[in-house]
Amino acid sequence: MITLELKNLSLSYDHHLVVKNMSFRVVPGELVGLIGPNGCGKTSIIKALSRIIHPASGEILLDGKEISRIPRGELARLVGVVPQNPSLPATFTVFEVVLLGRNPHLGLMRSEGARDLAIAGWAMERTATGELADRRMGELSGGERQRVTIARVLTQEPKAILLDEPTANLDISHQVGILDLIKKLCLEKKLAVLVALHDLNLAAQYCDRLLLIKDGQIHAEGTPSEVITPKNIEEVYGVES
Repeated sequence: MITLELKNLSLSYDHHLVVKNMSFRVVPGELVGLIGPNGCGKTSIIKALSRIIHPASGEILLDGKEISRIPRGELARLVGVVPQNPSLPATFTVFEVVLLGRNPHLGLMRSEGARDLAIAGWAMERTATGELADRRMGELSGGERQRVTIARVLTQEPKAILLDEPTANLDISHQVGILDLIKKLCLEKKLAVLVALHDLNLAAQYCDRLLLIKDGQIHAEGTPSEVITPKNIEEVYGVES
């Protein structure tokens, strides 16, 4: 079990601040949602926690340890990431891509064993991708690719999961199925889960706590009923609710 923590984090692109002095924590067994309009900084926060971009200032901590000091291999065993637009090898089969999730757990020149194959099979069963096992990634729809990406992260067996719009390109049944699974695993395995969502209904249904982001800052934080209010929606989204 690990805790994710941001302390006074600021992020910038070309000297333009997109996240400003932000602080929050995600504890084991908690599913925290990032909500807010496009361009508010949700994806940048996920990228910073994934070490894709570096902070302009502030700290990102995993169990009190600065993330930049954690070796890449160790970080991959601790944190799984489902990006918004995953880059996946088109010629690989679905099973090969899902099995890549075991790489952080394998030593040099070590191949997958029975346990690794079993974990990959379990992840594919839980994400309804088993029937796609022999298909090439280049043949899949956007929604199928998203489910395969989530299966790969589950195969990784991380202690924390970061998801950036995981329900994008999914139909309603798979949206519910994936979030049901993430919520269940969060509770069963005491995972720290941070998810960026644009659908406020899904965010309200599945998240324990919400961070409503406006212009790179936390506008409101709390339970869904505390955050998703007519006043907050009007102030952040500019529409009456």
